[in-house]
Amino acid sequence: MILRRYFKELMEDGSRNVQLHTLINPWPTKYQLAAYAYVAEQYGYRYTGPAPYYSSSGRSFPVFGFRRLPDAEERAARTQVQYPSPLPNGPFPGMLPGGDGLTPRPEVRQEVDLLHARIQVDLLGGIGKKRLWRLALAVPLGLFLALLIRGVTPTSTLLAGCLSAAYLLYLCVVRIATRRRLAKYQRMLQVAGINRPPANS
Repeated sequence: MILRRYFKELMEDGSRNVQLHTLINPWPTKYQLAAYAYVAEQYGYRYTGPAPYYSSSGRSFPVFGFRRLPDAEERAARTQVQYPSPLPNGPFPGMLPGGDGLTPRPEVRQEVDLLHARIQVDLLGGIGKKRLWRLALAVPLGLFLALLIRGVTPTSTLLAGCLSAAYLLYLCVVRIATRRRLAKYQRMLQVAGINRPPANS
């Protein structure tokens, strides 16, 4: 179970009083990451969004940050009483036993849904826009550089132009779909009274 490895790292950070626990999502879905964020909060680490150094790190995948709460020790102690042995057998706080360990119980599903919406807004908002602009510039530029290296002919120029136009059209479609998804998750957060991104960010 992937969760065991990352839960162990979370506990090690907690024992060392690490203020910012970080993670590159190892699960196939963002919903599983949201479930992990719920578990982390029970032990005193609240999801805060992309880690501060992500934007300048040049990483291919976003690094998610979990900030240690002032009452982290008390939270962890209370959770330990309720869930004395999440390792090695589980279950984990708020999760059903078995499987990947990240299937929320009905009573906490709404909280996980909101965490999932926060993660999606972070990914589809600022990070998504930056990635889209990079892709919009990188592919046409690469095609025309290859054109210059191999030699400019009317046929190759037309081909590069058509491929670039098709790719930019594809990115426009992706952007429209992304904006719709972003609006959906923002509405969820607004209904719950959650401001994302935070006003002071």
